[in-house]
Amino acid sequence: MIINKDQQYITKVLEGDTNAFSYLVDRYKNMVFSLAYKMTKNREEAEEVSQDTFIKAYTNLSKFKGDSKFSTWLYRIAYHTALDGIKKNKKSSNTLDIEECTHHQIHSVNDILQGIERKERALIMNDCLLKLPEDERSIIWMFYYDELSLKEIIEVTSLSEANIKVKLHRARKKLATIVKENVAPDIIHHYGNK
Repeated sequence: MIINKDQQYITKVLEGDTNAFSYLVDRYKNMVFSLAYKMTKNREEAEEVSQDTFIKAYTNLSKFKGDSKFSTWLYRIAYHTALDGIKKNKKSSNTLDIEECTHHQIHSVNDILQGIERKERALIMNDCLLKLPEDERSIIWMFYYDELSLKEIIEVTSLSEANIKVKLHRARKKLATIVKENVAPDIIHHYGNK
C-alpha cells in the first residue's frame, strides 16, 4: 500500500509536480538522517549527507525503475553519500586493534548485559556501535536496527553476499569485544565494591 503511494508521488514529481517530492522527504528523512548519523558520528555531517542524499535522489529520480522498494533505493544513495563524505572528511583512522574473540566471550557479554536496564543498555550499545569502523557499523545497523534483508543490504552496499556475511560476522565479534572492554569494567567496579 505504502509502496504504491510512494510510486504515486514519484510519478507526480516526474510529471513536473516538484512539490510532491516533499512527501518523500518527510516520509524518509528520519531513516536517511539516522543512517548518516550512525556512519559519520557527527550531526552536522549527517545533516549534510541527508541533504545531499535527497538532492541526488531528486535529480536521479527518473533512474528509479521500481525494481526494489523506493526506501531501499534511497538507502543506497544515503549509504554511498555518507561513505563519500567520510572519505572526504577523514581526519583520523577509526580502526580498532581487537583481539580474536571466542564464542564463549560473546555469550558472556550477553550475560553481562542482562543485568543492565533496557534504556541504559540501548545507550551503551549505541556508544559501543560508534566505536566500530563505519562500514561494519552501517551493516550492523542495517541488519539489526533497520531490519533490512541480506538482499536489501547487498543492493544498498553493492557488496557480495559472502562479503556482507563476513563483515557482519567480524562486526559482531568486534562489537562483543568493545562491549566487554567498555561495559564489564564498569559493572565490576559498580557491583564489586558493594
